[in-house]
Amino acid sequence: MNLVEFLGEMVERQASDVFFVAGLPLTYQSGGRQTRLGEGALMPADTEAAVREILAAAGWAPGRADAWVKEQGNHDLDFSFALPGVGRFRANVFRQRGSLAAVVRVIPFGLPDPADFGIPEEVLSLAGLKKGLVLVTGPAGAGKSTTLACIIDRMNHERSGHIITMEDPIEYVHRHGTCIVTQREIPTDVETYAEALRSAMREAPDVMLLGEMRDPETIATAVTAAEMAQLIFSTLHTTGAAGTVDRIIDAFPASQQRQIRMQLSMVLQAIVSQQLVPTVDGGVTPAWEIMVSTAAIRNLIREEKTHQMDSAIAAGGELGMRTMDQSLFALVEGGRVSREVALQYAIHQEALARRLDAAGL
Repeated sequence: MNLVEFLGEMVERQASDVFFVAGLPLTYQSGGRQTRLGEGALMPADTEAAVREILAAAGWAPGRADAWVKEQGNHDLDFSFALPGVGRFRANVFRQRGSLAAVVRVIPFGLPDPADFGIPEEVLSLAGLKKGLVLVTGPAGAGKSTTLACIIDRMNHERSGHIITMEDPIEYVHRHGTCIVTQREIPTDVETYAEALRSAMREAPDVMLLGEMRDPETIATAVTAAEMAQLIFSTLHTTGAAGTVDRIIDAFPASQQRQIRMQLSMVLQAIVSQQLVPTVDGGVTPAWEIMVSTAAIRNLIREEKTHQMDSAIAAGGELGMRTMDQSLFALVEGGRVSREVALQYAIHQEALARRLDAAGL
């Protein structure tokens, strides 16, 4: 297999992910659907050869690749690489059933156009914030990195300052625009997110993008940075604003939860949750929850009443807020998504079902 030609074909087919797994034909995903190429399943030798080509494309010397393949460890590799004239790719190499496997995400050259991904202006306008913490949440593959790339790109054309991104790995490459943009890859440029964030505080930052808040140390450092009048963007694998706040608080021991709750109530500026929902025509469309911190929402966080946040968000339409279930209702009402699918992706299924029944949908 010629990796360059094959991945070039995947870019042309608008694939999002490509799978190299023993026992399965070469498979790619596009628009939420999987397509298998040919009848013949890959053998372990085939996937090992593919992994070696991927590592070579990422700049690994043959000796280094040999050593990793023969190591038989249980750790994965997560990295990005570029093929000139083809595109950029994010690869995860792992072992399954004793054989090597890889999943490669396709990231075409250039930055995404928000219109192509249905990113609403209420989300893009977060680029105008000056300080605080903004979280973009959702399941893996929901487009969180794409949303953040669009927000950073708007900043890079509408304001000045120093933007520092810390990612594992870097997906979208930003050129210097009206801002200076420095991008650090974990663990190539710096060992951990927490270390990168502590270092960034000494690099005259105006905006920091933290690829993921993985542990209490990183969360605490990010919240402290936001308290120091920095603007921090980050992601979590959660759905819904209330669930996101609860996940952050629950990451800490009980003895620290009151303090982190107070800090979060003061620095949190917005939570954007997104899901890719299958449409009736076989594609996918994003569904959004947008929460902007108000005095009422800050009080709910402080007073441990996150279960009431959905009501505050639903009532905040004038501020551009919407709940996930409101977005799903609008998609059903507009004929984009079926009732059954909307209920599968709903946060409060029974409440959404009653509302759909009342509307005759």
